[in-house]
Amino acid sequence: MRKKALIITYYWPPAGGPGVQRWLKFVKYLREFDVEPIVYVPENPNYPLIDQSLVNEIPKDITIIKQSISEPYKLASKVSRKSSETISKGIIKKSKNQSVTDKLLLFIRGNFFIPDARKKWVKPSVNYLSTYIRDYSIDTIITTGPPHSLHLIGMKLKQKLNLKWIADFRDPWTTIGYHKKLRLLPMAKSRHKKLEQLVLQNADRITVTSPTTKREFETITHKPITVITNGYDVNSVSNVELDAKFSLSHIGSLLSERNPKVLWKAIHDIVRDDKIFQSHLQINFVGAVSEEVLASIDKYNLSQFVNIVGYVPHEEAIRYQKKSQVLLLIEINSDDTKCIIPGKLFEYMVSNRPILAIGPKNSDVEGVIKQTNTGAYYSYLEYEEVKSKLLEYFEAFRKHNLQSHAIGLQQYSRKSLTKKLAALIS
Repeated sequence: MRKKALIITYYWPPAGGPGVQRWLKFVKYLREFDVEPIVYVPENPNYPLIDQSLVNEIPKDITIIKQSISEPYKLASKVSRKSSETISKGIIKKSKNQSVTDKLLLFIRGNFFIPDARKKWVKPSVNYLSTYIRDYSIDTIITTGPPHSLHLIGMKLKQKLNLKWIADFRDPWTTIGYHKKLRLLPMAKSRHKKLEQLVLQNADRITVTSPTTKREFETITHKPITVITNGYDVNSVSNVELDAKFSLSHIGSLLSERNPKVLWKAIHDIVRDDKIFQSHLQINFVGAVSEEVLASIDKYNLSQFVNIVGYVPHEEAIRYQKKSQVLLLIEINSDDTKCIIPGKLFEYMVSNRPILAIGPKNSDVEGVIKQTNTGAYYSYLEYEEVKSKLLEYFEAFRKHNLQSHAIGLQQYSRKSLTKKLAALIS
């Protein structure tokens, strides 16, 4: 008989973006490991991105229960729709570029909605789920954040019903980069820290997506912590013809601080000195791109080579990955981002296209890329190395033998990762 696991998540199809896919894929495979997933989601969420194609991946006979949620971002949009939508997507401008409205909304978000804007969903969810869990004999509950307010649902249910609770952290809590931009007062900072500590010390098990986050949390709790990264899944995109151009493609959001000027300078200098490179170059942005990034590109006279695609459904994003000559992966140059392993990395790795990654030195991403031999990783200071790698990739492109030579990818398949999760549930 399958064990029942109640998964409490905010992001669920038709939500788009990387946050939804982790648990969508776990739900897809859990039954193969004798776990029956039941999914609890908001009935009227305010998703910043929509991808209807992901609805087709939900198992047809899976149980999904829903309850209404109060969404403050809808109220904030009446003050400034543009600012509220930007913040809800996680795009926070540099302080010098923020309007008065931006600053006010960030202050309210950080100090009045602790731990986040979905805090009002906690109490009604606990009341509703307490009865549901008893009526349907649920064995285990799993909460996934962000939003980290969902972990408070798990903690209160644990205290009330004394059942098994796994807290899944797709990102860190108080050490994630945007947390410092929320204009937190000392009291608010202290409250965030206290809640983080309570969750980590009360959960039966904790899952995280990177080794660095595991080490960070081990300084706060003695509860068992397991690293289960994001991963790749089988897809129906095949027989994709490679771009005729030397295409460098970034899939996903490119935020203000995720701005690799070292890359733009290297490309600029090659374009200036090599007319053949210039005639073949194309830079694709598949997803949201900040104004600051576009301004930097313009400063380096590269705007003519840029193709802004914008957000596309997941299947189309995979198509761009498979047809691009080189895939760009950019992370903010900060110690706080060393733990971030974006979900797209794993799809990049199975696309058979080489990765050019730029981020903080000694990050978890750097370790994965080196371990799997799927590309090259550089810091923001390694101009000569970035330039040399671009020329190496371009030469291989001209000889029609530019490709990745990956090793050891099976450990990152969604099915393998779900097996690891199921072992924790059982």
